Amino acid sequence: MHTIRKCWQAKLWMAVLIFVGSYLYPTIVLSAEPSVVVNKFHAVLLSVMKTGAKTTVKSRYKRLEPEINNAFNLPFMIRVITGSRWKRASHEEKINLTDAFRRMSVGTYAARFNSFSGQSFKTLKVRNGPKNTRLVDTQLESPGDRPVKLTYVMRKFGNHWKITDVLLDQGISEMAMRASEYRAILRSRGPGALAMALNKKAGMLIQN
Repeated sequence: MHTIRKCWQAKLWMAVLIFVGSYLYPTIVLSAEPSVVVNKFHAVLLSVMKTGAKTTVKSRYKRLEPEINNAFNLPFMIRVITGSRWKRASHEEKINLTDAFRRMSVGTYAARFNSFSGQSFKTLKVRNGPKNTRLVDTQLESPGDRPVKLTYVMRKFGNHWKITDVLLDQGISEMAMRASEYRAILRSRGPGALAMALNKKAGMLIQN
């Protein structure tokens, strides 16, 4: 009887562990903390910078594209940037805009982070932001220069934290700057023209 009771208790504990684990395990695997997402992205940027003198913009683009797709929610960003014009765009126009925005965004990083002279990224803190966002305060440190502050605005999509904006040194929103530029083109020439303009800019960035 004692043996049967011990066996039953062991099975009960195993059932409890499986039940709890079925809820905890996906969260552990799928949901990286906001700072982890940013730190991983920074590590890739530094790696690209360290080989920048020996690589082309195109090769850096290929290296950065999957990492930027993982770290940022680019489709969400272009929807926010284009505002009400997004709803009026056709399905094909939305696809073209998203693809063009992705090319331009990756191309910008590939062209900008092209050399290394001892730079490092430092994560300062993570704090709560408006509308359930998290703000990851970081800075880019370069020997002999003033640190450049970068704050990443993070939102949770399902189980994943994604970057949806970058606040530059004085709190200037990169999304807001792009919205001002893009919406002027949308108002005057429409979504097709904006996609063409973004693809043209991307082409100029990655032509090397």
